[in-house]
Amino acid sequence: MDWKFEVVAGPFAFTEGPIWKDGAVLFTDIPASRIMRYDPKTGNCDEYRTGTNGANGLVLDAEGRIYAAEGTFLPTADKFVDGPGRRIARYEADGTTTSIAETFEGNRFNSPNDVTVDAKGRVWFTDPRYGNDRSCMELDHESVYRADPQPDGSYTVARVTFDTTRPNGLIVTPDMKTLYVAQSDNGPTTLRELRAYPINDDGSTGAYEVLHNFGPHRGIDGMTLDEDLNIVGSAGFPQGGPGPMIYVFTPKGRVLETHPFPINPTNCIFGDGDLTSLYVTASDGNLYRAKTNRKGWA
Repeated sequence: MDWKFEVVAGPFAFTEGPIWKDGAVLFTDIPASRIMRYDPKTGNCDEYRTGTNGANGLVLDAEGRIYAAEGTFLPTADKFVDGPGRRIARYEADGTTTSIAETFEGNRFNSPNDVTVDAKGRVWFTDPRYGNDRSCMELDHESVYRADPQPDGSYTVARVTFDTTRPNGLIVTPDMKTLYVAQSDNGPTTLRELRAYPINDDGSTGAYEVLHNFGPHRGIDGMTLDEDLNIVGSAGFPQGGPGPMIYVFTPKGRVLETHPFPINPTNCIFGDGDLTSLYVTASDGNLYRAKTNRKGWA
């Protein structure tokens, strides 16, 4: 089945982080520091939340609360803004914000990019620094972290990768045995891989397996799971290789499907009532939708 992508909202500045919540798609408009809400029943797209400190990836926990990777980065200007943010935040229903993780070993994070929450309520996130402006970096590495909830409501932060250079999208499998990481370092000699790290009982990770090597072209940005636990990832660019693409991989990395996309896709989520529509954010600031032959993991 060909997936035919249509623009349903936008253009905004630079869209990312789509999630499906309460019958609508929420997604970030990074440079505007806001979250937008697209209602497929009415076709309306309205501002949902402002003041997000350049939030990128979003995720829901089991209670339906929104977690955000606040990166304070303006990708369209290739510019880093050293302001508030650079943290993982939870947006509460009453409009307040709870800071989950702001520092590691006394240093501020680089620019948190994507975030997920596992069945134990542990918050996993990537912390790369994209762009040429690296002047405000306090850490000398770009890693994946795990924030563990404590009885008093606070979180302790542990580093879980020591071999990533630009970790981007990530997924923890429902059984919490595998961490998928998009190692997406888009330079002439660097690595763009979809990796699978085994998760140990204590939450640490073992040696990774490369499921797919995208080099020398643009690797995965964001990704999600379908109901069969296949990985649906957004990758590629018009400058080379197969071009912008939505990929479907098995858990072992076999390519099941490829679906050409009109511009650089940034992230994706299944939505609509039957979870068979794929919503995709993109570098052109639009939100796209395609009817698919797959169903999202609920």
